[in-house]
Amino acid sequence: MSHAVPARQVAYAVVGSWDEAEDVVQDATLAAWQAIARFDCTRPFRSWFLRIVSNAALDQLRRRKVREAEPLTETVATQEAGPDRWTDRVLLRERIGKAVSALPERQRVAVLLFDLEGYSHLEIAQILEVPEGTVRSYVFHARRALRAALGTLKEEPA
Repeated sequence: MSHAVPARQVAYAVVGSWDEAEDVVQDATLAAWQAIARFDCTRPFRSWFLRIVSNAALDQLRRRKVREAEPLTETVATQEAGPDRWTDRVLLRERIGKAVSALPERQRVAVLLFDLEGYSHLEIAQILEVPEGTVRSYVFHARRALRAALGTLKEEPA
């Protein structure tokens, strides 16, 4: 069974970029190879490996914050509605991104893995090495914080 796809999904859920997720998985694979002697054969390999991926992704986030620069705005030609709608979408994406980024790390990882990637509470608990109830709490509190931060958003007609 290949662990590459779930590893990339976990990395992406944390770092939010497929390119960075690929780098994270490579770093995690090397780290796992170097630490294979410490692997407990009585436990599932997938959980052990995905925990290494998760840690590598969190390390990548920390490194990114150290070297973060002011982002340049992107201009893209589109066939869709005018620039005002595009700007609204960009602002909405930024607002959602900020709200998700403001969550504590564990809550952010748990809610992204659960809601976006479809992992079960148990699978996330194994990845984060916490009790399943703790993962449920992380997801609950993350959702509540996101509702509070984004509560003023209203769906507009297309």
